[in-house]
Amino acid sequence: MCVPPPIAARTARAGSPSSSPFGPDDEIGMLNLITPESRRRVLEAVDPGRVFDLSVDYFVGMPSWTANGDMSFQIWLNHTPAGTLIDDSPGVGRAINERVSYSGDSIAMYTHTGTHVDSLCHWGYGGTIWNGFTEAEHLGSRHWTVAGADKQPPIVARGVLLDVAGLHEVDDLPDSHPIGRADLEAACARQNVEVQAGDVVLVRTGRMNRWPKVSDYLAPAPGLNLEGAAFLAEAGAIVIGADNVALEMIPPETTDHWSPVHTYLLAECGVAILELAWLEELAAANVSEFAFVGACMRIRGATGAPIRPLAMPLR
Repeated sequence: MCVPPPIAARTARAGSPSSSPFGPDDEIGMLNLITPESRRRVLEAVDPGRVFDLSVDYFVGMPSWTANGDMSFQIWLNHTPAGTLIDDSPGVGRAINERVSYSGDSIAMYTHTGTHVDSLCHWGYGGTIWNGFTEAEHLGSRHWTVAGADKQPPIVARGVLLDVAGLHEVDDLPDSHPIGRADLEAACARQNVEVQAGDVVLVRTGRMNRWPKVSDYLAPAPGLNLEGAAFLAEAGAIVIGADNVALEMIPPETTDHWSPVHTYLLAECGVAILELAWLEELAAANVSEFAFVGACMRIRGATGAPIRPLAMPLR
């Protein structure tokens, strides 16, 4: 007898962080559905000859959350070949520095920049996040001590692309288009695909057709509304992502919360979020089902971290 997997969204209470069905110490939510058997099953079905990179590159001036007071992506050289001749930071003398060219750089950015995942400590209600972890007990001076990006395992799972822009036969959905259950069900029917428990689900809005022009890409965005998020979470998705800046529609339909889909998925459902995914090539190749492979940077306690996800079509 097959026992159905626990799906937190099906027992979630609106406006309240959920207790994890995976136990009181759980920090990764629905990512618990990834098992050695599930990884083996999806990788045995892939076509390894085709690999799609679902990430964007990082560069100065890229679209990011600067309007909310967060820092932009920055990169600078700490060492240059010419500068090393003068500084001699290695302490080896000019002759060696003339022969060996040395360059080195540093970066700084908001952790929710570029293609990234949101961890379960990113949003909550009243100082409490997923599984009842509280700000009072689990937030230090620098970061959360629980449910951070460092706790997320490498993700190897079945992936599903739902091309909502393709459904509407447009390159890019209109600003603030709400993606609800009807759009998602229609996309599933059009693509002959079903969302299953344990899936990574990626939603294409077409917003990447405006990338990387900041004013256009960051304009009020199409995205999931609460109804659409619930449809995917209750189906058992372990990660829900999109090609837009915030997964959810901007501005939201509700007036009492400025990021309702984030709080619902992270705090109530234990579902990780992926944002700014590059989905154009996957959609152009008509790939709806694939092996999703990716691991975020293990930044201790971080609310989010960059990820470079790959998609390998299923045979």
